[in-house]
Amino acid sequence: MTVHFIGAGPGAADLITVRGRDLIARCPVCLFAGSIVPRELLDYCPADARIVDTASLSLDEIEVEYLRAHEAGQDIARLHSGDLSVWSAVAEQMRRLDRLGIDYTLTPGVPSFAAAAAALKRELTIPEVAQSLILTRVSGRASKMPERETLQNFAATGATLAIHLAIHALDKIVADLTPHYGADCPVAIVVKASWPDEKILRGTLSTIGAEVAAEPIERTALIFVGPGLKAEDFRESALYSTDYVRRFRSPKEKDEA
Repeated sequence: MTVHFIGAGPGAADLITVRGRDLIARCPVCLFAGSIVPRELLDYCPADARIVDTASLSLDEIEVEYLRAHEAGQDIARLHSGDLSVWSAVAEQMRRLDRLGIDYTLTPGVPSFAAAAAALKRELTIPEVAQSLILTRVSGRASKMPERETLQNFAATGATLAIHLAIHALDKIVADLTPHYGADCPVAIVVKASWPDEKILRGTLSTIGAEVAAEPIERTALIFVGPGLKAEDFRESALYSTDYVRRFRSPKEKDEA
């Protein structure tokens, strides 16, 4: 018996990997976080699958489900929103499965920041403007941020920030970032990226508070901050330049490229 942790993607049911979809289709048990994973993904489950919404369950209760399936010799498809590598609460489940001697696999999913960037129609790394993307959040009830991982410290790099799970702290975010990026720094907020009711708010550090006040947001929002969000007059990457010699292109081939 194996527990298959599957990154279920940002929201749209077709933004799941083929591997993830196929695992769902062959597992007789499916555990999913019903508060943030779309129910349309359950259409991939076998008709007679046991489906458990874990939104209201404690970690101990989820462990009971793992043990129940283990005793029955039934594989589990365990769906988590986005990608498993960030803020998925998978680590503590794997630790328990290790202790119980239950096998598991991990299948990556489309992360929310990628879906949000697609909604914005933006590349997040712009030549000589922004070449780094920092994924971060703010302290919350679920867990605190490490002392050194502050917005001020990250902002000092000038990188593009993708701030998750933090719409409730927008005022503090603006106050912390303005001294580093400036009041005119672009901000974009993507709400429920890839969902049918997706919404985008754009502004600057000086205006975004008013934008959100006019269209209140409660949850499932990702905040981008950085000069690269509006950069237009930037140097083109040399990757496709006719003068750029690389393994698959020699100078004599430049006219054919």
